[in-house]
Amino acid sequence: MTGNHYKGHEVSCCIKYFIFGFNILFWLLGMALVAIGLWAWSEKGVLSNISSITDLGGLDPVWLFMVVGGVMFILGFAGCIGALRENTFLLKFFSVFLGIIFFLELTTGVLAFVFKDWIKDQLNLFINNNIRAYRDDIDLQNLIDFTQEYWDCCGAFGPDDWNLNIYFNCTDANPSREKCGVPFSCCTKDPAEDVINTQCGYDIRAKPDAEQKDYINVKGCVPQFEKWLQDNLTLVAGIFIGVALLQIFGICLAQNLVSDIEAVRASCFFT
Repeated sequence: MTGNHYKGHEVSCCIKYFIFGFNILFWLLGMALVAIGLWAWSEKGVLSNISSITDLGGLDPVWLFMVVGGVMFILGFAGCIGALRENTFLLKFFSVFLGIIFFLELTTGVLAFVFKDWIKDQLNLFINNNIRAYRDDIDLQNLIDFTQEYWDCCGAFGPDDWNLNIYFNCTDANPSREKCGVPFSCCTKDPAEDVINTQCGYDIRAKPDAEQKDYINVKGCVPQFEKWLQDNLTLVAGIFIGVALLQIFGICLAQNLVSDIEAVRASCFFT
């Protein structure tokens, strides 16, 4: 094979190794997320009893690690090996998969804007389902506590949403010490306190509404999330645009590399 075969048709080493290096980071990060998810499941005994995956009434946050990690692993593998081995099938798979994800993100954004009231209702339903399962899973519990602390909120639309949980509801038949209370993450924070008072929400909803606001956040997480989006609209839009441009850039590079590889193969075949 002589150098004449490649005259005018060469595989760009810059594009090839840029795609390889870029995707190997995603591949490793994807493996790390999957490993974290498997470790979390093993700690909770899910791997020894697979049926327990469906036991929760709410979302198991470990699923987020598994799904995101799995997608990143597949994409990273296809892009990394495809670029290194000049495998057009894997490169096309990478670009098509990335294009599908981009299309789904774009569609989700448009639908979220058009059906924002429906999304609001679904978010309310999602939070309430996870409130019911608050004590069933430690990861879910930590996720809800983080959300309520970060947005200074309590429940989906207010503290009374915690009546949905069997431990916090105000019914006479409830024997729990947490009856008519809220989780500590609903409590207003005292900067002078170094240690978190995990019992600060006990019996708080038995007090009049006017007194509750002195001890806990009375705003719901759904309106607080809407407020956060409005206050950080530029940041959110910038992140989405940045991710979209990165995906388009990746698709273009992969397609460019595929074209170079096919051109070189064609020149070899006809020369």
